[in-house]
Amino acid sequence: MRHLRFLALAALLSAPVLAQAPDPRNIVTGLTIPDEFYADQPYIVKTNDSAWLCVMTTGPGAEGAGGQHVVSLRSTDRGRTWEPPVSIEPSDGPEASYAVLLKVPTGRIYAFYNHNTDNLRQVIGDKPTYPDGFVRRVDSLGHFVFKYTDDNGRTWSRNRYDIPQRDFEIDRHNPYGGKIKFFWNVGKAFAYKGAGYVPLHKVGGFGDGFFTSSEGVLLRSANILTEPDPAKIVWQTLPDGDVGIRAPKGGGTIAEEQSFSVMSDGSIFCVFRTIDGYAAHSYSRNGGRTWEPSQYMRYADGRLMKHPRAANFAWRAENGRYLYWFHNHGGRFIREHPRQRSNAYEDRNPVWLSGGVEADGPTGKIILWSQPEIALYDDDPVIRMSYPDLIEEAGHYYLTETQKDIARVHEIDAKLLEGLWGNAAAPVPEKGAPVTFYRRSTNADHGKADLRAGFSLDLWVSLPDLAPGRTLLEGSGISLRTLAGGAVELTLNDGRTESRWASDPGSVEAGKPQHIVATVDGGPKIITFVTNGRFNDGGENRQFGWGRFSPNLRGVSDLSALQSGPVVQRLRVYNHALRTAEAIALFHEPRP
Repeated sequence: MRHLRFLALAALLSAPVLAQAPDPRNIVTGLTIPDEFYADQPYIVKTNDSAWLCVMTTGPGAEGAGGQHVVSLRSTDRGRTWEPPVSIEPSDGPEASYAVLLKVPTGRIYAFYNHNTDNLRQVIGDKPTYPDGFVRRVDSLGHFVFKYTDDNGRTWSRNRYDIPQRDFEIDRHNPYGGKIKFFWNVGKAFAYKGAGYVPLHKVGGFGDGFFTSSEGVLLRSANILTEPDPAKIVWQTLPDGDVGIRAPKGGGTIAEEQSFSVMSDGSIFCVFRTIDGYAAHSYSRNGGRTWEPSQYMRYADGRLMKHPRAANFAWRAENGRYLYWFHNHGGRFIREHPRQRSNAYEDRNPVWLSGGVEADGPTGKIILWSQPEIALYDDDPVIRMSYPDLIEEAGHYYLTETQKDIARVHEIDAKLLEGLWGNAAAPVPEKGAPVTFYRRSTNADHGKADLRAGFSLDLWVSLPDLAPGRTLLEGSGISLRTLAGGAVELTLNDGRTESRWASDPGSVEAGKPQHIVATVDGGPKIITFVTNGRFNDGGENRQFGWGRFSPNLRGVSDLSALQSGPVVQRLRVYNHALRTAEAIALFHEPRP
């Protein structure tokens, strides 16, 4: 009966959305992974019988509610259908949460997760967040344990096994002096030089923003890849010393959800979230025993990569290149917000990807990161999608994600990924045409049919000065003009609705040719600017460099009728939204 409920919910949530043009980036087009209600951390490994084995935290209530437990599901058709879920831990036992998987050479698969073995119902929390001094959400503490499957996820070991954690400074400073440990886990376990490694995120206390301090460690087993007796598996906690992977010097107290990638030279790359407005990273050159000082993430051109307090994972693909999932906003606005811990979790829609390639650094290989592309979005801007995984199958790339009550699988356009890895070609200009974002549907209610249309304007200009109000382009319902401070603003007006967005202050200069690509993407309803080959991300001036336009904007006039001002040296129009990589390729073409 329960399985029927799973299948009914999956069918409902996978049903096509009427009156909308398909866009594979829209998460509602993904394939639903069945759950009970809550759905978190849908992580996948491929089994020896070629199935996908997904482990997920689920339960009948919201995150942290009673009945939360860990299940696994198998799919033999790349997520289109799923076999009935198997409970790794029962829903009527203590909370079991946040599992990750490790497959060893024999084909055995281990699941590692939090388990509230002692069935604690409350622990000490900070006032005034918890007025009586106790927090009653108990899914991020207790024992770190594992079970295993030897039949590709059809059944799991009856016994669970504790993994010992060495006390760190953060444990000794918690309200229990480390006798009760606070922690959780995300991402991927991995093998490295004959050993198995499992990430863990230690927590110092509960208060504003839930976790008030955190840092990352690795649990290393020298024999898990070969030892058949789980009781004989041995563990050590890395790094050396009693301080884990923390935020960069001068940053906040949060450094969590560490994601690890093994590089071609044997270095380990780690990226993690902070509350500083930027994700941070570090490298280990000795198997995780020590780590280089943490630094904030940067693009290859040296600019900081913005990110809120949300999961941001990096994966090394089978081709040796990297993909990085993040949300492309933050900066000083999150750092300076008076309630930064609580509010830094917001705005996880859309999802952006950056591509990484290895390069030589002073102490070993490093990763150079591309400028960002939108990979996934939801029409509701408040939806928060997170906790992804990457799966490769026969040359195809898939991402999982969750909104906490729906988890899905999405195939990602290979052309988008090739652009991220530096293989984008400059697109061929098109003759301008009218752009209609929506029309009446053929349904009986005559409602809105979202066409998810878009366009891009590519122009070279030469500004004699930075005086505001100079018209660069103008047409019926559309204009591009200069603003004070070295920016340009795009205005769209259909007679009913007006939307506008500007490039970053200082993004254009006077006295020399300037390249501007303004893109209006009718999928996520986002306007972006790429100026002189740089994606505008807001810098230190704005939390967001990209902006949303109204979903009620019906369209713009014939783009072929655009009139350009005397400072415009060349204008090219595209009747679809260009990707960032394509806009950058246009910048590198010969100038007019």
